[in-house]
Amino acid sequence: MTGNRPGSHTWRVDQPASVLPFPHAPDGIELRHLRAFVAVAEELNFGRAADRLYVSQPALSRQIRGLEQLVGCELLRRSTHSVELTLAGEALLDRARPLLRDVDEAVAAALAVGGELLGRVARTLEPMRGIVANDPDLVRARATFESMFAQFSPPAGTITRPVTAGGVPSLVVAPGAGLEPTVVYLHGGGYVVGSAFGYQSQAGALAAAAQTGILVPDYRLAPEHPFPAALDDARRAYLWLREQAANPEGIVVAGDSAGGGLILSLLLSLKRDHEPLPAAAVILCPWLDLSESTPSASDAPLASDEDVRRCVEAYLSGHPADDPILDPLRADLGGLPPMLIQAATGDARLADAKALAGQAHEHGVDARLELFPVEAHAFQLFWSFLPEAADAMEAAGAFIREFDVQAERTARGASGL
Repeated sequence: MTGNRPGSHTWRVDQPASVLPFPHAPDGIELRHLRAFVAVAEELNFGRAADRLYVSQPALSRQIRGLEQLVGCELLRRSTHSVELTLAGEALLDRARPLLRDVDEAVAAALAVGGELLGRVARTLEPMRGIVANDPDLVRARATFESMFAQFSPPAGTITRPVTAGGVPSLVVAPGAGLEPTVVYLHGGGYVVGSAFGYQSQAGALAAAAQTGILVPDYRLAPEHPFPAALDDARRAYLWLREQAANPEGIVVAGDSAGGGLILSLLLSLKRDHEPLPAAAVILCPWLDLSESTPSASDAPLASDEDVRRCVEAYLSGHPADDPILDPLRADLGGLPPMLIQAATGDARLADAKALAGQAHEHGVDARLELFPVEAHAFQLFWSFLPEAADAMEAAGAFIREFDVQAERTARGASGL
């Protein structure tokens, strides 16, 4: 039944009527007040919450007190040594979390539809375009690449420590204390730029998604160290981790762009030499075809055709591009471990990802190809603000966890537990 008399409410049979309306929230409440409250309530520590929100502790305290004044009740009990939630604080926390999540998702959707997020990706990558081809000694190119990565931070709580992995300087990146590495991550950069230090954000995101530590070798770069220097370093780091790991059968290898190509070279060389293979591989936007026989989107951000040619010449240094270890798109991939291959529909090297999936299936390898609607190569690097990239990292983490669980079950079975 509905009624439309002047001054009357409209009633609908499919909506429950409220006898008394809930009061409106005070007009002065802002999202930053709620974010501050949620951070303190989750951490139960003002110092950690302030670090998490990148504000000072006094500013955070002012925001909490302002929220309490507006709400009209005490939300947190503070003492010298502890912070506790009141009953009112618990009630607000349960409702504030989904509210903030919904707001963030709504803003992200608006930015994605409006093109702002992809515009940010393009602006971030633009300084790299053409710089490799026009920088003879690569000093400026390497500094620019590191500066680009310095804009991003690992997830809160990430712990990084240096190690020497089989003689290769490396970093272990983990989402918390006590998590040893079970993943080897080979960074991108066209074999001529990039570093383990610069890739802490990317490794940290994958480590958080997979809930494990990640070993990031700082492999040698061309042209100072052409093929097979990077591959030799990757092998040493991988074999070292197998010696150190509590469960070597559960190790996974991962990499993006040229790092994805290096992962395939690593797998093929291990297979050739009858060395133990990893449990699985995660290959993000791989750059595989060094002969440049597959088409590329030369207008995609990050690298020009001249950049690509310079990287190939520097890395190969006269070595034939059709070497089976360097050419996974024409190699026998039989016997390689399961692969997760990710690429973007606007990826400059999308053809490489599709060809790899086809070649893997042809040789009986379990390969999953995941495509994301993004106009960028190596888009996973932008997980901190690009929803598709965050989804991709979560999927990669879930894939890695599958093999962690399998390896743990196998180990328990072998020990009779």
